[in-house]
Amino acid sequence: MTHAQQKTDEELMRDTALLVREVKDFGQRVGIEPTNALSQSSYEKPVKSMLWLWMQRKGTIALRKPIDIRIGLRFSAPQEQFPLERLYNASGYSVYFRQGNQFGDAEAVTTLEFARESTFTKVTTVLHEDLHGDKNFDLMWEIEESIITPLSLLAALEFFRERGDEANVTEARSTIEERSKLARELQTVAEEAECLFEAQTDAEARNRLLELVSSSSVYSRWYKHHMKEQDDSTAFEAKISHDLAYYKFFARIVSLERKLGDLKALIREFKKIPRDSDMERAERYLARLEELSEGSIHVVP
Repeated sequence: MTHAQQKTDEELMRDTALLVREVKDFGQRVGIEPTNALSQSSYEKPVKSMLWLWMQRKGTIALRKPIDIRIGLRFSAPQEQFPLERLYNASGYSVYFRQGNQFGDAEAVTTLEFARESTFTKVTTVLHEDLHGDKNFDLMWEIEESIITPLSLLAALEFFRERGDEANVTEARSTIEERSKLARELQTVAEEAECLFEAQTDAEARNRLLELVSSSSVYSRWYKHHMKEQDDSTAFEAKISHDLAYYKFFARIVSLERKLGDLKALIREFKKIPRDSDMERAERYLARLEELSEGSIHVVP
């Protein structure tokens, strides 16, 4: 590595550290309590990474209840040093896995790979991981992800608006629209899966559902990109169930924010969801929010 290249990397890491602080300051202004996640760099402390596994019984989709098994493993090295080319499913279970260096914990640091990401990606990641902080949300995993995934993108849009960054405002709007469509297509696949897995063999149902995924305009690209080397026959049910956890409420929360026009108030109200809520109670809470008119928000779960 040349001196010039090293200097460029150092500048990139420095600029990323400044951006992280700026995003965390903004988040606090809209009701997102900052955490220590990504507050330090790999120049300051060792990199750690996570391996997450989701397991769902074959022939089932976690549409109306939590995914069967979720496991997180932490490694004392970046994900690049643990190239997991393939994981085979446990008997009777579909298994989907994902690795990452960014997660909602003080052990997560900014890496050079993260610094090289787009400004949009860095901003949404910091907001997403801060929203995972217990001072913000401490809910059942599926509920928490379903809420903070849209909130982090909506907060990123507001951040770029405040910053006067029109290029990233446009990207944020486009991403929100695309993810809303993705969420609707995913919901269609999941609902069809419930019917097909009851009426057909697992293999027949899976083949039909893969055709449905392939015919979707947005979710098909998302599915292929994130599945990578994982095999449909071993990962399908777990992958769909995993994605539902992130996008179950996405389109509805985006629509609600547009109706209310007050992101800070919306975050404040979602924080009131009781920590012991199950999916049914969270659904009721969201439905109550959707019933509100243009006035102030007051919801009793």
